[in-house]
Amino acid sequence: MPSSTRIANQYLTVDVSSLGAEMQALTTGDGRSWLWSGDAAFWSGRSPVLFPIVGKAPDDTVGIDGQSYAMGQHGFARRSEFTLASSNETMCRYELSSSPATNAVYPFDFLLAVEHAIEGPVLTVSAEVTNRDGRPMPFGIGFHPAFVWPLPGAAGQDHVVTLDNRAEPQLARVEGGLLAPARLSSPFKAGRLVLEHSMFELDAMIFPEGAGKGLRYGVEGGPAMQFHFDNLPNLALWQKPGAPFICVEPWHGMAAEKGASNELSARPYTQTLAPGATARFAFSVEIVE
Repeated sequence: MPSSTRIANQYLTVDVSSLGAEMQALTTGDGRSWLWSGDAAFWSGRSPVLFPIVGKAPDDTVGIDGQSYAMGQHGFARRSEFTLASSNETMCRYELSSSPATNAVYPFDFLLAVEHAIEGPVLTVSAEVTNRDGRPMPFGIGFHPAFVWPLPGAAGQDHVVTLDNRAEPQLARVEGGLLAPARLSSPFKAGRLVLEHSMFELDAMIFPEGAGKGLRYGVEGGPAMQFHFDNLPNLALWQKPGAPFICVEPWHGMAAEKGASNELSARPYTQTLAPGATARFAFSVEIVE
């Protein structure tokens, strides 16, 4: 059975499961919950880590050096048991090492470390990928945290996503889970998007480029969550239509393009790590009112 670790300070309490190194709860000092509860009636996830792919692969297979390997949507890390490597009152680090089970679907020697750390009112979730193999290692990685919608104390009010860079990035959609090649006009106006449940009837809203390094999700003049992204150039917003949550998803990598190769190295924004190298990816969030 998975175990869990709790970290806390006067501002935040965070629970993390060993299964997927997935955050299970994010609570402020006043007892209010900000992370989705994982109600399976809508979606049982809460904050999965996506590795070694983000999104779907054609026929749920990826090509690596001309060989085909079974790979479900968003990869295997979210369903893998991690080992607690270190922890203290305000930090926990979980690790997943390659194994015969992972080698059967992803033939590389790797280490994936996921760390949750709180400092003051800020939570930072980071992932470090290390290539322990003797050849270049392609992969995608992403975060998929779901937050309550409406936010605590904000029922009945418009919830708005505001990009720090005030940009209007083009929109991409998926068809059958694969990235459609067309780019659509941006739903953002001067960096501002008023969320509506109908926006997600066609699945996720994906912004491959231009969404920037940070955003604010919340109610104007009320509760909000301020995000910053580190080495995560792609952004998606997603919910099950009508569900009381919104996923704010920073990624480095996306689903395979519809009609394109299933080669992992050919997927948009795939990262290729040299032997012995480590890459870090992170997002931070602060609850502001």
